[in-house]
Parts: sequence; C-alpha cells; structure tokens
Amino acid sequence: MRIVGLMSGTSYDGVDVVAAEFAVEGETLRLRPLGHVSLDYDDGLRAEIGALLPPNPTSIEAVCRLDNRLGEVFAEATARGVVLAGGRVDAVVSPGQTVFHWVEGGRARGTLQLGAPARVAARVGVPVLSDLRAADVAAGGQGAPLVPAFDALLLQAGSGPPRAALNLGGIANLTVVAPAAPVLGYDVGPANALLDAAARRFLGRPCDLDGARAAAGRVHPGLLELLLAEPYYAAPPPKSTGKELFHAGYLDAKLAALGAPVDPDDVLATLTELTARTVAAECDRHGVAEVVAAGGGVRNPTLRRRLAALGDGRWRLRASDELGVPTQAKEAYAFALLGWLSWHGLPGAIPSVTGAREAAVLGSWTPAGPARSAPPATPPRRLVIAV
Repeated sequence: MRIVGLMSGTSYDGVDVVAAEFAVEGETLRLRPLGHVSLDYDDGLRAEIGALLPPNPTSIEAVCRLDNRLGEVFAEATARGVVLAGGRVDAVVSPGQTVFHWVEGGRARGTLQLGAPARVAARVGVPVLSDLRAADVAAGGQGAPLVPAFDALLLQAGSGPPRAALNLGGIANLTVVAPAAPVLGYDVGPANALLDAAARRFLGRPCDLDGARAAAGRVHPGLLELLLAEPYYAAPPPKSTGKELFHAGYLDAKLAALGAPVDPDDVLATLTELTARTVAAECDRHGVAEVVAAGGGVRNPTLRRRLAALGDGRWRLRASDELGVPTQAKEAYAFALLGWLSWHGLPGAIPSVTGAREAAVLGSWTPAGPARSAPPATPPRRLVIAV
C-alpha cells in the first residue's frame, strides 16, 4: 500500500511531504521510504497563519479563507508526493495546520486543524485522512502527541535500557520506550516556538539560522529563571501544549518582567538553553540510554551541541537518519503510518501517552474517485420510504 503523508507543524514555515510504501510480513510492518520534499510557505501565508493564532483575535471569514488556502497548498504538496510515489498512491494523510488546541485545567477539550481535505481529494483522486486528533480528544485524551505510535514500533521495547525519541519542532515532544512498561509520550515544552518568535522580533527573520546568533550570545540567568518557573514543566503527563501558551506575547511578558533590556543574542542563547535544559531533565528523569532526535531543531548545531553536553555520557544523542528516517520528514512518515493503521481499522493513539479511556482509530476519511463498492447498474431516480 502506498501512502502520501503531509506534515505542517507549529513552526508553520512550510509543509513536509513524504511517499511511503507499506507491506506486512508476519508481525512486522515494513515501511519503504519513496522520497520526501519540503515546500516553504510564502511570507503572505505565514503571516496569514500567524494572524489567526492565539492570542490574536480573528473571524469566521478569516478561518474559512485560510482553511481553503491551506487546502490548495496541501493539494499541491500531495501532487508532489504522488510523483515521489511513482504516480500511484492508495491514500493521503493530510492532518492539517493546527490553529487551536484547547487545553483547560490540564484536559484537552477540543482541537482545530485547517486544510480543506476535500480540495486534496479532488486534486489527486484518492481518499484523504484528516482531523486525526479529534477521536482521541473525544475519548478523553490529549489528542497529542500522535507520533509515539510510530516511535514505539520503531524503537521497540527490548530487554535493554529505556530509549527515547525526541522531536524538535515548534514544540519539543518526547517518547519513552522501556521494557515491560507502557509507552510514554508528551510535549516537553518549546523547541523552536519561542526561538522563532524571538528571531522575528529581534532579527526580522523567521529563524536564527544554524543558531548562529544564539552561539554569539550568553545565557541570561534572570531570564532563564523566569522561563523555567513556567508551571507547565512541572505538570505530570499526559500533557500537550502549543502556540496557545508559548507564543510571542508570552516571551514579551517574560522580558517585560525583567525590567531591563536584554541583548537579542542573549535572548536567543537563553531560549536555546531553556529547550536544552527542559528536554535533558526529562531524559534524565526516565533514565534513557539513547535519544533519537528529529525535527527542524536537529539542524540547529547550537541546540544540538548543548543537548549533547547536558547528556554528559548518561545518554547518547543521535539523529533519526541513522535509523533510516530523515530528520526533517519523520513526522510526515509517522502520519503516513497513522493513515495505514486507520485504513485497516487499527488504533493510532496510545492511551498511556494521551490519557484517553481507550485507543482510538484516528481521523475522518474524505472519499474521492470511484466508490469502494460497485454502483448499481441503473442510478436511482426516486426514493420510497418503507413503513
């Protein structure tokens, strides 16, 4: 079975596209990567997404416009994925762009992703799976993270010490796989979310490329102390977060609370240290021996060096490329896997990760092309109600 998977994360800088072929051999599911590509959003679309995100006010008109514009972008991205797959695919997984994840009192009460899946289905003519988080939320779960289903199968729970998978996107999330223990997974805190907000604010750029300005700065102890005091870090899992908490206004409030200006390079250095420390603390807490990292943050050598230093020989940091999973495309491959599971009626969310009452089969299918069952020889021309 061939599936195109898409991923547009909390950094909302573009969409990652993969094509994957799945085959079952006994108890083993084989994933053959067929290729991946990233499409950057233009400045206008990034601004449109940013204007819609909390805490900004918005309107139903703005939501509708963005939903359909994203659908067109995802449709184009999917067409690229079909080419990667050699021109034939069976399904598409288009999880959409998260614009609001409603968490209240530690409980997820709703979630909203935009991306008009009907536009994707119309473009490529195969069924499209979307809205992947809602079923888990309805079952009492956080609806996130969903990638641990991929991590658990990839890392497996053997007889050795615990291993972890780390994704450094807008938000850092961690999956822990240990022998004879339930899989754990949760959002640790910001990875690139606050770093990118600071880059936009102080550098006029979408990011601090290669962490160069952070490397030139020094950690500000007062700012770091304020940031580490965030209650979210001390909350027990299951838990999830996003731009609803860690946004530009959040950073502005912390800087204002200091009462004195901080050099922009020092802000970036401090935010890099925040991500490294919060992630390292969770890796230490679970006693992991190895951390397999993926996501855009892996391309930040300053952050990666600091994470490796904090591991200090207790755990090894390696990139997911070493396991055959491209760091930039891992989440898109994970969503392709979730599509395979849903296609076969298998759950994709893990209750020990999300806190749901039961494991949910994820997503809603938007059909396209011919019906799965043969149509009647003659189309119906009238309806009769039987009594």
